[in-house]
Amino acid sequence: MQNMIHIEGAREHNLKNVNIDIPRDKLVVFTGLSGSGKSSLAFDTIYAEGQRRYVESLSSYARQFLGQMEKPDVDYIDGLSPAISIDQKTTSRNPRSTVGTVTEIYDYFRLLYARIGTPHCPNCGKEIHQQSIDQMVDQVMALPERTRIQVMAPVIRGRKGEYLKLLEDMKKNGYVRARVDGEVYDLGDKIPLDRKKKHTIEIMVDRLVVKAGIERRLSDSLETALKLTGDVVLVDVVDGEEMLFSQNYACPECGISLEELTPRMFSFNSPFGACPTCTGLGYMMKIDPELIIPNPNLSIAEGAVQASGWLVKDPDSMANMYFRALAEHYGFSLDTPVKDLPKDVVDVILYGTRGKKIKVAYERQYGAGTYNTPFEGVITNLERRYKETSSDYMKEEYEQYMSNVPCPDCEGERLRKEALAVTVGGLSISQLTRLSVVQSDEFFKKLELSEKDEMIAAQILKEIHARLGFLRDVGLEYLTLSRAAGSLSGGEAQRIRLATQIGSSLVGVLYILDEPSIGLHQRDNERLLATLKNLRDLGNTLIVVEHDEDTMYAADHIVDIGPGAGEHGGHVVAQGTVEEIKANTASETGNYLSGRKFIPVPAKRKKPEGWLTIKGARENNLDNLNVKIPLGVFTCVTGVSGSGKSSLVNEILYKALARDLNRAKTRPGAYTAMEGVEQLDKVIAIDQSPIGRTPRSNPATYTGVFDQIRNVFAATVDAKARGYKNSRFSFNVKGGRCEACKGDGILKIEMHFLPDVYVPCEVCKGHRYNRETLEVKYKGKNIYEVLDMTVEEAMEFFRPLPAIFRKLETLNDVGLGYIKLGQPSTTLSGGEAQRVKLATELSKKSTGSTLYILDEPTTGLHVADVRKLVEILQRLADGGNTVVVIEHNLDVIKTADYIIDLGPEGGDGGGRVVAKGTPEQIVKNTDSHTARFLKKSLEQGRR
Repeated sequence: MQNMIHIEGAREHNLKNVNIDIPRDKLVVFTGLSGSGKSSLAFDTIYAEGQRRYVESLSSYARQFLGQMEKPDVDYIDGLSPAISIDQKTTSRNPRSTVGTVTEIYDYFRLLYARIGTPHCPNCGKEIHQQSIDQMVDQVMALPERTRIQVMAPVIRGRKGEYLKLLEDMKKNGYVRARVDGEVYDLGDKIPLDRKKKHTIEIMVDRLVVKAGIERRLSDSLETALKLTGDVVLVDVVDGEEMLFSQNYACPECGISLEELTPRMFSFNSPFGACPTCTGLGYMMKIDPELIIPNPNLSIAEGAVQASGWLVKDPDSMANMYFRALAEHYGFSLDTPVKDLPKDVVDVILYGTRGKKIKVAYERQYGAGTYNTPFEGVITNLERRYKETSSDYMKEEYEQYMSNVPCPDCEGERLRKEALAVTVGGLSISQLTRLSVVQSDEFFKKLELSEKDEMIAAQILKEIHARLGFLRDVGLEYLTLSRAAGSLSGGEAQRIRLATQIGSSLVGVLYILDEPSIGLHQRDNERLLATLKNLRDLGNTLIVVEHDEDTMYAADHIVDIGPGAGEHGGHVVAQGTVEEIKANTASETGNYLSGRKFIPVPAKRKKPEGWLTIKGARENNLDNLNVKIPLGVFTCVTGVSGSGKSSLVNEILYKALARDLNRAKTRPGAYTAMEGVEQLDKVIAIDQSPIGRTPRSNPATYTGVFDQIRNVFAATVDAKARGYKNSRFSFNVKGGRCEACKGDGILKIEMHFLPDVYVPCEVCKGHRYNRETLEVKYKGKNIYEVLDMTVEEAMEFFRPLPAIFRKLETLNDVGLGYIKLGQPSTTLSGGEAQRVKLATELSKKSTGSTLYILDEPTTGLHVADVRKLVEILQRLADGGNTVVVIEHNLDVIKTADYIIDLGPEGGDGGGRVVAKGTPEQIVKNTDSHTARFLKKSLEQGRR
């Protein structure tokens, strides 16, 4: 078999006619600057062609259901295997997906519970057994010899009525005695029953003495009793305990029957298992009081109630009229802060008077007066309006006041109560999924089963152990299996898919991974690398797009793409083993790996200008945390995966400040108090999400520089003579744009079972504007030609215009000089999108009181890019702003002014502050995992 993947003439995106041989069945790392062409070669060329060839081998009927990929711009590829791509963008946002369902572990749980689960009555909690008549006979015959027994048929269990006809029918059928409410009666006698009281009636079918030879008679009697009741029989041991038997899963006490246990009964995605109230989601959307009154320090008169239709700006509004009436009726002041109002008063404001009438005074142009009416309540009113409206716009308006609350019936457990009443090892399936991967593994190791159950469950438990082991190997032991897939970070989602692939044990496959180490602490890197090597040793080829030093040292082969980014990249600069790359001075990667270049440690750390204190942080695994965040400096929040960094920074710090400073409709995580907020004026989260969802958005529109460029064109003599305003030069509105393609420059041709084809617009030739608009020129260039310039070219072109030049200069400073002004936002990588956002913030006038939050900003960044990022973050902090970064990258951590290290472990073992202080103080802490790795990095940065 061929031992190389041979590529000739790869020209996709910015690749410059690349010819390369990549070894098969090896761990190969693609590295290089952000935007150099790594993903273009790995995903858009190698994966696209591998996938395309596989899909083309299928029938045309099958192809129409599989999104077929376009043929990449490459002359020749040989030695390809079927390709599987594991990137970070395909996390399921389906609210029904959990870690358990994505990894398929939950499927095995369902099978396990259906085969060996112990059902209980969902009403009284008693264990329920299903038995055949032979099993019942065996249990009775196991009683001591000469034991006297009575076989009874409980025909009525705890129900009201006189039951005269039932008793008469039993007498006609030959039965002589019955036990009614514990008393034995002769059916020939009159039995007094109060029809208003609950009764239990048990017909006596047979009386026997346990001895050899009665098995046949006992079996007949049990069968007769079961026919009378349908499923339950009672064996009354004289002077002993009663024995209840059921042919079905039914509670003889409560009369509740359970269906045969099947895997679908434990699926919250099936109508047979899902809770009927929330349809298996576990939560419901409800109006949230905290979003109606986001700031309880305000009074009603000051506008504490922030809800559509309930604002108090207009003194004659209906809202004011009702609030004044409530204050009059319940004796409170509208000037009292809501937090100081009695609880029952706040309840009336939110949920109404529940039918009780209050006197409302009105004053209008046509007259004044009073009338008595019930008050509906702000929340009740919004919920009614939400149900009644058919307008999508209004639905969105009301939904901003809603939060997910646990379902009142299943309490967030997603399943029917019958399914939740089935246990294995004392736990329901829902309780089992709430355990972490480590705890689940321990539970199954200690699980004690009967010999029969062990034989049934052996293969299922083997699969469960293997899959839980794979999750541990990729550093996800802290996750619970009930965790929603949509709440996972890109790195976590990718490693889950990696664990699933290892579980499939495929051989001869080409895997292409996008930075699997993202979000992983250095401590957990070794296990991830062992997993990748294991996948390789099975007989697979791994191409990993990665910047992590440990991964490069573990790789069999490295391909360095560059030398720069965008137009300056697209060449293979170096390839070979890690030692060969280190020796190559033309390779930027080699320069940093060898230590010829490094990111220096700042000569001096900035001192805090104040503190922001969070008290009693309790969200997710945070252990009632009190933490002080320094203001006016650059802070790194570190810790192993799952230690609580995102819960503290994203769920509590960002959401609380966004609510208080930015008036955002958001509900922060659980905490007691936050002090020092008055020292800030706004909070901004800069993440790696796209700067726009459509090709119409681009760096020029996002940074706002396009508005200024359009103004320049509108101010030209030619534009003024034609009467063109700046809107003429927008491709989003009618007038200046080409109407044939609506300003897109391309047309989409649907090809059904072939991939959609995009062709340049024949009218404007891809230029997006009509002929008249393109005739207007500034310094010899029309608007399309300006959008086609790179940032570097545009800087030179607009150098005489300071407002435009400054914005372009910040884009260049963050390392984006190579991108085009009109480049569609959908083609930007996550790292590039984040730097466009950073440049936009840098170009604004600094207030010196802004808090910037970044979550793993080094994702997708080469160490040379990280150097630029660190300089930007330092610039933001130098302006008096506060920068808080969640990060694992040691080059960023060592340059921070202050570190807050959470841990010591992930999940339940985390949620505490392990260490805090400057990097120099952190490395002295023996309890911190971060300190161990930071020490070496600090020494390298001081050379």
